[in-house]
Amino acid sequence: MTQSPARTDEAGPSPALTPAQAFDALYAFCAPALVRQTYLLTGRRELAQDSVERAFQLAWQNWPQVARDRDPAGWVRAVAHECALSPWHRFRLRYRHPEPPPADAADRALLEALLKLPTTYRRTLLLYDGVGLDLPETAAETEASTPAAANRLTRARRLVAGRVPELADPAALHRRLAELASTERLRASQPPAVRTYAERQTRFWTRSALAFTATIIAATTLTLRTAPTHYEAPIGPAQAISGVPAEVGLGPLSAGERALQAKLRSSAESGPERMVPVAR
Repeated sequence: MTQSPARTDEAGPSPALTPAQAFDALYAFCAPALVRQTYLLTGRRELAQDSVERAFQLAWQNWPQVARDRDPAGWVRAVAHECALSPWHRFRLRYRHPEPPPADAADRALLEALLKLPTTYRRTLLLYDGVGLDLPETAAETEASTPAAANRLTRARRLVAGRVPELADPAALHRRLAELASTERLRASQPPAVRTYAERQTRFWTRSALAFTATIIAATTLTLRTAPTHYEAPIGPAQAISGVPAEVGLGPLSAGERALQAKLRSSAESGPERMVPVAR
């Protein structure tokens, strides 16, 4: 969404929208409908709200790119649908148990028929018969060729009509999809809260990246300081040495050794007398 230039009229020039004002306008226009669409995709009210908020958080974090996009609403819608249909939700504890179905029996039958469709069929049916996109736009948003999207749409309509025969007419199906989404009490958070959370996430990941980079630099510096500066040959493995005589203990003394021992013991401790020079 590009900011429109200021227009001059009788009341004077109208100021251009700030990024926050443009984002809030897009959110107010798209968020309620997107929550209803993602509810039809997932059958979960909380997941629908979380997916739409996540899509708008990513849009705010990439706002320059989204604002220049040819269809900002389509950009957010594609991200919201991808978030809602992510297979990782099955591992989250709060999404393992089904939510209460709609109170009306007809609404319950339609939602059950939608949720039994493959995700690609369900999304194609929602975009074409629910949102009102044409076939090439539906194919582009679901990353499929136009013939593939047409085949998915035909099969999805046939499966829904097989479970709910009164919805074989596409016009009736379009009307009932709108009614089903409108009867549920679905809400979206306020735009400032979404922007604040997105900015907080950006700061968190920026600080985490800086801390990780600093850790890598410190580890690299420590490695360079402690790493050896020259090659040291490795110490070879130990080998057994043969031919060395075995170490033996002292045996009994011979007669001569005992006589020498006795003589040494009987001598003065200070040794023999010193020789003193005689003066002449």
